[in-house]
Amino acid sequence: MTRGKKTDGLMRHLRDNKQMDINGSRQKKELLQMGYYHGYKGYRFIKDKSDPIPLTKFDELKAIYDFDMNLKSLLYPHIMTIETAVKNYTIDTLVPHGSIELDYAFKHFLLDYKSEPVGSKDYNTKMKDRLTLKKKIDNEISYKYAKNDIVTHFLRSDTMPLWAIFEIIDMSTFGNFLKCLNQPLRIENADNLGLTHTAVLNDGNLVHDIIFLLKPLRNAVAHNNVVFDCRFAGKTRARNSVKSYVNVETGVQQIQFKYLIDYFILIVLLLKKLGYNKTELKKIIRLFQDETELLRTKIPTSLWNRINGSDLNVKITDLTTYAQT
Repeated sequence: MTRGKKTDGLMRHLRDNKQMDINGSRQKKELLQMGYYHGYKGYRFIKDKSDPIPLTKFDELKAIYDFDMNLKSLLYPHIMTIETAVKNYTIDTLVPHGSIELDYAFKHFLLDYKSEPVGSKDYNTKMKDRLTLKKKIDNEISYKYAKNDIVTHFLRSDTMPLWAIFEIIDMSTFGNFLKCLNQPLRIENADNLGLTHTAVLNDGNLVHDIIFLLKPLRNAVAHNNVVFDCRFAGKTRARNSVKSYVNVETGVQQIQFKYLIDYFILIVLLLKKLGYNKTELKKIIRLFQDETELLRTKIPTSLWNRINGSDLNVKITDLTTYAQT
């Protein structure tokens, strides 16, 4: 039987086996608050356990933990706003084209597979995407029936509007919905959101590419997982079209989505498109910058650069200029 350690034992373990300076009642309470397994073990490396952070002071680890928690608190409401708004803009795009009931959408809107030769590889891939989307939505409706008042009400009325579907599906499924729309509707939706630029090809894919890119961050923030080092991205890679668009639209260089600042830049861009004013954007940017500067005072500069990128302040300056134009 495996026996755990009380907090005093964990502190001795950190001192004796991890060469970490941790002592006293204050740090004991801080370790209890952050947790040894969720806290210390989750923040002792960057992206992967094979890249440990060479920390010898508990206060430095606590600073990274606080930085991570504060960024999640900052980002959460804005990511939720973006998710909700993009869903509403999509409804707004589709309304002029007919009914917004689910069955009508599958018959008239979600037809991207028809843009490919019947039986071709691309046709089969897009058809499978459409079938998978339908299965996921049907499964969600089945699961939520009699548990969710909205679903129950509309099923008993023998209809299911898209806005009700958007209330119950996750961000990934919503991204797949956007992906399955026929191209003219995808392009119209991007235009409706203001996500087009004459210098970037508008093939209608930008909106769902952004949704898929933000999905892991959204989930990490919502479920209180680590975000400071972008480990949430996993195998998700930003498409070149998204990188190019963010660069051209904001004027910020070196957008690679390797550091959290690039995700933050995308979020600010989207908030501006959704109507946030200059004062609101300036406040959000300042809060992000304040957190990064506070962390700078508490950990070695070399580690700060590994976490944030050596060009963070340049990006913040360019982002502020964009937000104020």
